[in-house]
Amino acid sequence: MTASSSPRLARVHEGPLTRALVVENPHPDLDRLLSAQGMEVTRLPDAPKYPELLRAMQQTRAQVLFKRSRVPVSRELVEACPDLLAVQLCCIGDDSVDKQACADHGVIVFNDPISNNRSVVEMVVAELITLSRRLYETDVDTRAGGWDKSSTERYEIQGKVLGVLGLGNIGRAVARTCQALGMQIRFHDSREVAVELGQELGWQYAPTVEELFRGSDYVTVHLSATDVERRSNAGLLDGGVLMQIGADRPEDSPRIYLNLARGFLHQPEALLDAVAQGRIRRAAVDVYPREPRGGGDAWQNPYASQPRIAVSPHIGASTLEAQPRIARRVSETVQSFSRFGSVRDCVFSPRTHLSLVDNGRVGRAVLVVAHATTRGTKRAIDEIIFDAGASNLSSEHRDFDHLGVAWDLAALDRPLRHEQLEELVRRAAVETGDPTAIRSVRQVTLD
Repeated sequence: MTASSSPRLARVHEGPLTRALVVENPHPDLDRLLSAQGMEVTRLPDAPKYPELLRAMQQTRAQVLFKRSRVPVSRELVEACPDLLAVQLCCIGDDSVDKQACADHGVIVFNDPISNNRSVVEMVVAELITLSRRLYETDVDTRAGGWDKSSTERYEIQGKVLGVLGLGNIGRAVARTCQALGMQIRFHDSREVAVELGQELGWQYAPTVEELFRGSDYVTVHLSATDVERRSNAGLLDGGVLMQIGADRPEDSPRIYLNLARGFLHQPEALLDAVAQGRIRRAAVDVYPREPRGGGDAWQNPYASQPRIAVSPHIGASTLEAQPRIARRVSETVQSFSRFGSVRDCVFSPRTHLSLVDNGRVGRAVLVVAHATTRGTKRAIDEIIFDAGASNLSSEHRDFDHLGVAWDLAALDRPLRHEQLEELVRRAAVETGDPTAIRSVRQVTLD
């Protein structure tokens, strides 16, 4: 585990979460929905730089930070904001957050893996057809007085092979949609469950990334920041991978590449070289290794000189429909966590669901404890609850071993006093020999 640069003190809080800071301009509905939950909401325009963000976090004593993908949540920020208990991403990608630092301090991190799926899928299909018919270039040429009606390098997508790299929620939705348009689907994913699901759906599995590229007319990328072993996917498509697209397909293969997922999967030079050498005929890019924070920040488009690469400013989820959906989902995620300690869409382990309110499993209080995975910590917590005279009516537990943290929810027959919560922190440290055994404790008394 990465050591903290300063002593760790457990974060102890009683009651629901009441203070939120919102940055990076998620939909305005978010503020209204949070206010309806009883939260005091502060919104900063666009993407603040670190000094402004830190100042606002400390002045508002924000317990939840709502953000999109640009503002980094660093260890320095987490340690400087002891009131912070949750980071809610209003997007899918979580690589802007130091997850280890959050785990070290009992700060949970949520995302929204669902709400923008439709918007991204439609943009993928739009790019596939637009590039296949050379519409971007044709628009420029026709406006300049040209009249090119030739069929050269203009294709139908029906019957072509689409390679889908990453079969998560969006990758599967893209595959289903394109299959309905008559395309053949190949895919690659490092997760066994995804491979089994793709094969059950009748899609052809490519054992390696290289084989996926070689056997596909089109490749669309939908990878997360890390693979199944939590190794970074940065640079995955460097080293000549892009050059192999369509190598095992007929000579007149469209050889079109789309990246609406992660800008760091390859260096811009790799894509520029593949296009310049004719290995990729056309491409569309919505993400970049370095993106501006907004607010007039200078930015240089690395693909500006290549007209065969269509570029857009990370707008896969930027639709009038997707943004309100995201606001609703993330507000609901935080509300359930605030009122009941419930966990969903946690980036520490995406399919984790912890809740004591399902199936009527409730008591008079819910105790939420983030603690080290040190042997004996869970037992110490249970004993401390018993010694305090409370009964644990039901519980949920999940270890996030790769981060050295576990999350515990306990339904109690009566709430613990504040001094008993403080004693829980102290005794767990003594009994386990780990001074950081407890990372955060929150108790919510139920009506």
